[in-house]
Amino acid sequence: MTMKFAFSRPTGTDGERDRLLSGYQAAGYQGLQLKSGQYEPYLREPERFLAKWGHLPGAGSALITGGRLDEEGLQELRERFRFGQAIGSERIIFCHGVSRRAVEAEDIRTFAEVLSNMGQEAQEQYGIKLSLHHHYDQPVMYREDFDLFFDRAREGTVGLTIDTAHLIKSGITDCAELIRSFKSVIDNYHMKDFAEGDWQILGRGTIPFQPIFEAIQDTGYGGWVSADEESGGEIEEGMAECLAFLKRGFGLHT
Repeated sequence: MTMKFAFSRPTGTDGERDRLLSGYQAAGYQGLQLKSGQYEPYLREPERFLAKWGHLPGAGSALITGGRLDEEGLQELRERFRFGQAIGSERIIFCHGVSRRAVEAEDIRTFAEVLSNMGQEAQEQYGIKLSLHHHYDQPVMYREDFDLFFDRAREGTVGLTIDTAHLIKSGITDCAELIRSFKSVIDNYHMKDFAEGDWQILGRGTIPFQPIFEAIQDTGYGGWVSADEESGGEIEEGMAECLAFLKRGFGLHT
């Protein structure tokens, strides 16, 4: 599988969302990984999304969502499965909205079982994949949490979205080790920089990315690598700088 570049960025207005959706292809990206606010207005009317953006390949290649794993949260997740199926998304990226301080090891194992069930359902009933996005102060946060979760998760049911800045913020400094250790479940990357407590445009922060690029290539990864740009800067500036940084990092021509 060939590596593909996506872009992801919060937007505050309909106009910003439209600039994002209208501009990613011209900027050189093959897809977008949409934040929840960007697709939720269309959630129960996917035909409206398709009418406006369906001509753009990869416009909703992945949908980012968050929530809890209670019954209400599971039904909301199924809504996103249905919407993703309707617009041709490849995966749902799930951020588990529970504080790490509120859970124990056995809770993490239980979450793995629940998400395995949901991931299997997503594939069998909707033809879509489910990927866990680890986060600072969410259940899979510390290095040992990854072992707890994926030792219990059933093979092939739920993937892992690696977020470089959330690893660093969570105190995991050897990102390359984690990438190599979990290469069999990693199905998506969110590349984001970090410095002095804030997200940064790729290349402007202090994360040492070269070992990360090397680990991704050494593991033979082929799939989506998304610039997850949450610095608050201009959309077009972020698109251009992030893609140039990724291409340099992977040794591709800019």
